[in-house]
Amino acid sequence: MSTSESFAALLEESLGTGENLEGTVVKGTIIAIENDFVLIDVGLKSEGRVPLREFAAPGQPSELKAGDTVEVYLERMEDKNGEASLSREKARREEAWNVLERAFTEQQRVTGIIFGRVKGGFTVDLSGAVAFLPGSQVDIRPVRDITPLMGSPQPFQILKMDRRRGNIVVSRRAVLEESRAEARSELVASLKEGQILQGVVKNITDYGAFVDLGGVDGLLHVTDIAWRRINHPSEALTIGQQVNVQVIRFNPDTQRISLGMKQLEADPWEGVAAKYPVGAKFNGRVTNITDYGAFVELEPGIEGLVHVSEMSWTKKNVHPGKIVSTSQEVEVMVLDVDPVKRRISLGLKQCMDNPWDTFVTKFPANTELEGEVKNITEFGLFVGLPGDIDGMVHLSDIDWERPGEEAIQDFKKGDQVRVRVLDVDVEKERISLGIKQLTADPFEASIGTVRKGEVVTCTITQVQENGIEVEVAEGVIGFIRKAELARDRNDQRTERFAVGDKIDAKVTQIDKGSRRVSLSVKAREMEEEKAAMAEYGSSDSGASLGDILGAAMRQARQKEDAK
Repeated sequence: MSTSESFAALLEESLGTGENLEGTVVKGTIIAIENDFVLIDVGLKSEGRVPLREFAAPGQPSELKAGDTVEVYLERMEDKNGEASLSREKARREEAWNVLERAFTEQQRVTGIIFGRVKGGFTVDLSGAVAFLPGSQVDIRPVRDITPLMGSPQPFQILKMDRRRGNIVVSRRAVLEESRAEARSELVASLKEGQILQGVVKNITDYGAFVDLGGVDGLLHVTDIAWRRINHPSEALTIGQQVNVQVIRFNPDTQRISLGMKQLEADPWEGVAAKYPVGAKFNGRVTNITDYGAFVELEPGIEGLVHVSEMSWTKKNVHPGKIVSTSQEVEVMVLDVDPVKRRISLGLKQCMDNPWDTFVTKFPANTELEGEVKNITEFGLFVGLPGDIDGMVHLSDIDWERPGEEAIQDFKKGDQVRVRVLDVDVEKERISLGIKQLTADPFEASIGTVRKGEVVTCTITQVQENGIEVEVAEGVIGFIRKAELARDRNDQRTERFAVGDKIDAKVTQIDKGSRRVSLSVKAREMEEEKAAMAEYGSSDSGASLGDILGAAMRQARQKEDAK
């Protein structure tokens, strides 16, 4: 062997198979630590330098010392400075890739630390290898703030990896879903009605909230959140809030779980009849207004209904929203309590003076007062009275002489009229008024001179087919039916009479209600015949009926002439 060959052999022995070591992880010994660099001997012709920071976790001090053995990645045997080019980070990455490939093949979870943000997601340190975590794979639910997760070890599932390109995609969500499925199975197996659990509000809808019980969701209906009225679940709950709930119903077949929060509190309806006796007055707050009334909260969880008919003494057919407003504090009276149906009937107007009682006290029957015509109907006039109430003047109480339909034409809405109180019905809330009663009834004055059974001289005022109308006295109208115009049927013709003619007739009936008098010529003639028969004899004594009536008529004429 020549001298030159021997030297080449010694050099190869000294360097080892150096060319084969490039791109691999080798072991080295720390010679010294100088100026934030670690000097390492890997058995080559020259040592290499590695920044001290590569041996420590971010923000953590290094615990290396001279003589320690470490693994580093040999990039080149010599760099431009004649030193071995070494890297601890690449060594760690190579080690990590080996471990990660085994985990990916065996579908095992790996531990990593989220340390940065990139477009579409985040970067994760998997013990030296950098992986990509898509934003959609961070959690089961969208996470607004990922800051609390950064910097702390988290379990991940490798979705795909390409060592040649250096790409790794991981998912935290897959791990959580797997854990959630395990927890769900365990929870569902042990679930029973009445059980009290802790959960997190996952989602809020108009009808309730979905609560994550740890792998399984349950529905917390809006009516089971609290005993008090809640119009929308967001009034009492927020997403992410931890809540204690009770399992109300559980269907093992559909695995539907109904939850309740109010069931963990005392039922305010217990002993409600004793707390709110009928007739007692309480202060409450208006919580809801409907077309048929208003709900008033007496205490959290206890509401009563003020029906629209119990809201005001005077405002009828008015929407409740025009009488009270939401959140208004009001005084109410308890009218009825039904603990079984959980209903309380309340009255608002009962806490105010009844204007009908007040009116009848101040303005008893026959009192005269003045008011404004509020409305005119086919029944009569409605007149506004003190206390914001109305009374009615019926058609029949407007005028003594004229029909109501005619007399009402004299009035219009807004007129001030004087009226007399005729009757007050507090229970039915009705006040009867009269206008004609302000003056004396002319019929009463005139009828006082007319008596039933007497014969009076009348003036014909109207000739009708079925009889004649006559004026008995001033303001007193009478009527003689066709059948009563004469004793003889041939003389019962109305065309025999004319308006303005005088006629004698007997008063047969006086009806003060209808202000009418019924008369009869026939009755008068029969009475005169009876009197003549008594005075001049009967036909049985030999006198003819003509002789008797002739004598009676002559006597009557003589009396008439004497007048």
